[in-house]
Amino acid sequence: MAAFPEQLLLSELLRRHVRCDQGLDHGAGLQVWMHPPVHRVLGWVSKPSAFGSRRLVWRLNQLRGLTDLEVLAQGPPAETEQAMVDRLPCLMDAAVLDRQQQVIGTLADAAIELRTGRIVHYLVSRSDPRLPGSSRWRLSLDRLVDQQPGQVFTGLASLDELPLARASVRQEFLRRSRRWRDQVQEAGSRFEERLEGWLEEPPWQEEPRGANEADEWDTWPESFPEPAPDDSRRQRRSAPPPNDEDPWF
Repeated sequence: MAAFPEQLLLSELLRRHVRCDQGLDHGAGLQVWMHPPVHRVLGWVSKPSAFGSRRLVWRLNQLRGLTDLEVLAQGPPAETEQAMVDRLPCLMDAAVLDRQQQVIGTLADAAIELRTGRIVHYLVSRSDPRLPGSSRWRLSLDRLVDQQPGQVFTGLASLDELPLARASVRQEFLRRSRRWRDQVQEAGSRFEERLEGWLEEPPWQEEPRGANEADEWDTWPESFPEPAPDDSRRQRRSAPPPNDEDPWF
């Protein structure tokens, strides 16, 4: 069993099957039960069967544990019908309106404190929240101006004013592309600066000569003297070899 967290997303709660302390499976979560005026979650609703309109309502304080696929609840649920569930007030899937009262997104999820049921913040989706991998923006309660069934009013100009909680594949690709483009532009700017420095200042520096200091090329002789004859070689060439007497004379 996973460690009991202090906070949990509603989507994580609703996607799990409910198993009571008797070991019975009561179906997956269907809808949240909340009190919108104070932004508090009271419980959730599960659907025990794929057919029929019977629904089970669980209080949040019945939650006892979490596994990868199941929610462990203690005590019996309250039985009701789908028509009664539809009358429960809920802000999930409500349209998010900006300061001009134009729709900019949808309330797709919420983070709640499991001990109190208080909603810490909402998560807003720009596109259909049922699409997998869509982006989520974090909407804190202090950004809300008013709410009514199916609508939430804010003072936002756009969703870009909110922190991004989870980026979609497309958003992540665009973000990385912008970062790569900035890195390439920064590297190109550094190369241009270095190239301009090379063109303005040559890599060699001529040291100034003093007034009495002559250039070594100025003292180079115009003609070179003839090499002195080698007297030893001349003597060896003219001197007769030893025992030069002809034995025939």
